[in-house]
Amino acid sequence: MSDATLFDDHPGYRRMFAPGRLTVGLFLPLWQYAGDMAAMAGQAESVKLADRSGFSAIWVRDVPLADPTFGDVGQVYDPWTYLAWLAAHTEQAALAAGSAIFTLRHPIDLAKQAASIDQLSGGRLILGAASGDRPVEFPAYGVDFNTRGDRYREAVEMFRTLLESKSPTINSPLGRMQDVDLLPKPVSRRIPLLVTGSSRQKPEWIASNADGWLTYPGDTTSPAGAAALGRRAAAWRDLIPGGQWKPVATNEWIELVEDENHPPQPLRGGFVLRIGTKALIESLGNWQDAGINHMALGVQHGARPAAEAVAQLAEQVLPHFPALTGPAPKAPLW
Repeated sequence: MSDATLFDDHPGYRRMFAPGRLTVGLFLPLWQYAGDMAAMAGQAESVKLADRSGFSAIWVRDVPLADPTFGDVGQVYDPWTYLAWLAAHTEQAALAAGSAIFTLRHPIDLAKQAASIDQLSGGRLILGAASGDRPVEFPAYGVDFNTRGDRYREAVEMFRTLLESKSPTINSPLGRMQDVDLLPKPVSRRIPLLVTGSSRQKPEWIASNADGWLTYPGDTTSPAGAAALGRRAAAWRDLIPGGQWKPVATNEWIELVEDENHPPQPLRGGFVLRIGTKALIESLGNWQDAGINHMALGVQHGARPAAEAVAQLAEQVLPHFPALTGPAPKAPLW
């Protein structure tokens, strides 16, 4: 069964992914934390606007500890608590984690939290799964950083078994269980897992085990960069068993300026892209032509109020790359 068929009735997946199409998501937080939680105020209305305006997905990050040497504290809220709030305050957008750290979270907890959010959101959860890239977090959890590749594979397998089997018998290095079950199960047959980067795995493993690939964009300033990303995506898809189609997603942090004619300009060593809406629309079109299916945009590093950037994206960019039509989210049964 191809992924396209497997997720025919999945509201979140169908809103985000289809061959030959690119959709746009919004990465949270919208404001950069700078030592004071007051800086986070005002996000709620912008998130609700994003949901109403046709962003295909709203993304959260999983960053357990603030490492001052990393240069980006990431996200201060717990991702599952954040996703629960989003499930209650949005109606249409897919809810995406980019990405849950599968090496630091136990698969039972991951499965329980993911299925709960999926049920409470009516089947809108898309779960990025990462092996972790902040070394300071691993000793804090008592996990060996150098074993994260093996632990990742074990966690993905156990996560899938817990959610896709009834009362499974599990004998894993991460745990053993028999004659018990994990509830709830997902709204649809499974929760889509997007493997993030390499996650310390071979491309062949990712092609066989992922429901999609969340990869880094590379050069985002020119058509050549989009073409290079497209070649990477095509090479990965060539490894997928049976010629199945699976989506490829990426992300970029942008400073969206008011001048719509502003050309792409890399900032902070290429970590942030200053850009106007005309160049952004052109870039998104290049990624779509290259076979990329979703672009998650973050505006937290911009100089303007994030609410202005979100409104500008909604008005000027989303009409060119609207969310896809699919099954409506299910009504939560509670």
